[in-house]
Amino acid sequence: MDKTQLIYLVFSVVIVVALVFDLGLLSKKNQVISLRTALVQTIFWVSLSFIFCGFIWYENAGGNGKEDAISYISAYLLEWSLSIDNIFVFIIIFSFFKVKAENYSRVLLMGILMAIVFRIIFIALGSQLVARFEWIMYIFGVFLLFTGIKMFMSKEEEEFNPEKNWAYRLMKKFMRITHVEPEGRFIITHNNKAYFTTLSMVVVMLGLIDIVFAVDSIPAVFSIIPDPNKKLLIYSSNIFAVLGLRSLFFLLRGAASKFDFLQQGIAIVLAFIGVKMLVADWVHIPVWISLLVIVVCISGSIFYSIYHRRKGTPVDITSD
Repeated sequence: MDKTQLIYLVFSVVIVVALVFDLGLLSKKNQVISLRTALVQTIFWVSLSFIFCGFIWYENAGGNGKEDAISYISAYLLEWSLSIDNIFVFIIIFSFFKVKAENYSRVLLMGILMAIVFRIIFIALGSQLVARFEWIMYIFGVFLLFTGIKMFMSKEEEEFNPEKNWAYRLMKKFMRITHVEPEGRFIITHNNKAYFTTLSMVVVMLGLIDIVFAVDSIPAVFSIIPDPNKKLLIYSSNIFAVLGLRSLFFLLRGAASKFDFLQQGIAIVLAFIGVKMLVADWVHIPVWISLLVIVVCISGSIFYSIYHRRKGTPVDITSD
């Protein structure tokens, strides 16, 4: 067994054991997750991600261990920061469908598992495209630069509206839906017909919307790790970030309105990564600089949001 196979094996075992631990010990059905529990879970997933980073460094100590570890943690922090912005959309969706707090955990888990499947598919496709068509990196670069500028310039009042979203309209068209109180159920049978409940709609909507999120995040991570042969670093950084989404949701849902300028911080990161992709053939930007930009922009936008609130912003979004 070579080092790559060993790392794949360790990664798979860690994910399975962590999920069993998270589901079996840290989560219970119909349990309302407290802030303290969410903090413990978030620390658990973040610590696990950094421990795996150390393992990557150790296993390749005689080769590119340090570079691979920095690439991994840069990609992880990028995905993690993008996830924070995505959580605010999740909060709006849960509020729109009036999901009860005791159902949050199960719905999020199913949505996140769907997201993992989509990420694996997109990363596999992206790796094949980058390996066969190197020029596609320029397309990724232009797309991320455009996305970053558009995100930075977007107006405050341009809030996500689930009812006008394509995923919601798609479900309304092709799914038999009931708005009866689901009582924790995803499917209800009435007159020998199966109806999807609002909980099912939320799960499907989370999965479909993650496809949109992946359109931004997957090209961005290829800027950090452009070598298509290093799919393990891309997979692990993405999956660890996605797995931490659930606990991060419970940690941040009561403070969503406090991060008014996070979007601008993420926009600067995406624009920087887009420029990095476009100038890669002429200017080499070390991966540690990307890591520094990510940390400074995201942490800076969070701190700036805390001390500079926009006019007319509500004081807070309280939990159920």
